[in-house]
Amino acid sequence: MRLNAFVARSTGVSRRKADELIKQGRISVDGQTAPVGQIVNSISKVALDDKPLVLPAKSTLILLNKPVGYVVSREGQGSKTIYQLLPDSMSKLKPVGRLDKDSSGLLILTDDGNLANKLMHPSEDKNKVYAVTLDRPLTQKDKRAIEKGLLLEDGISSLSIDITDKDCRKLRVVMSEGRNRQIRRTFFSVGYRVVGLKRISMGNFSLGKLNSGEWKSLGGQESVNDRK
Repeated sequence: MRLNAFVARSTGVSRRKADELIKQGRISVDGQTAPVGQIVNSISKVALDDKPLVLPAKSTLILLNKPVGYVVSREGQGSKTIYQLLPDSMSKLKPVGRLDKDSSGLLILTDDGNLANKLMHPSEDKNKVYAVTLDRPLTQKDKRAIEKGLLLEDGISSLSIDITDKDCRKLRVVMSEGRNRQIRRTFFSVGYRVVGLKRISMGNFSLGKLNSGEWKSLGGQESVNDRK
């Protein structure tokens, strides 16, 4: 295992932050200041500022049904954060992807950096499915344009759309990418405002019967509104 991955998993910091700690000379392996890129194994003695670091006994992976109004961050800056919905023991879990404050639905969190990277990597081509509500009916012309692809400031955005109500305001949207606020920006570019956005699945993971604010582990343990 690369040293930055070991430091990240044992402390809860990002790999970028772990590299910074290594560059600062704060990480040692077997009593020696460690270089960036070092490989460690199960018998390596890794320390941060001379304090031993230990990997979690096993990886944790949970699914959270994020409510509207919560930010995907440890620092809410006045807003509620998703970590207020989780017990203290899960404070080091990192989100796989993001949902903005005004969006809800499936959020995956883990302490396994390799798994997180795999789930996020474009080569995995994992579809994400959203329930979207617009401020006005979607026309067939605009639906075709969005499915063909629209040019946004960060590239082409193409979404697969199924209209799910007779008023043509409720949609099932499928995408394989995940650029910042991509769905909202795509509809806004042709004159629509997204008034409701909920992620219901991501690859093989789905919300299932999770209610808003609830979470569950893949091992089957579930906490309903467990507030520490």
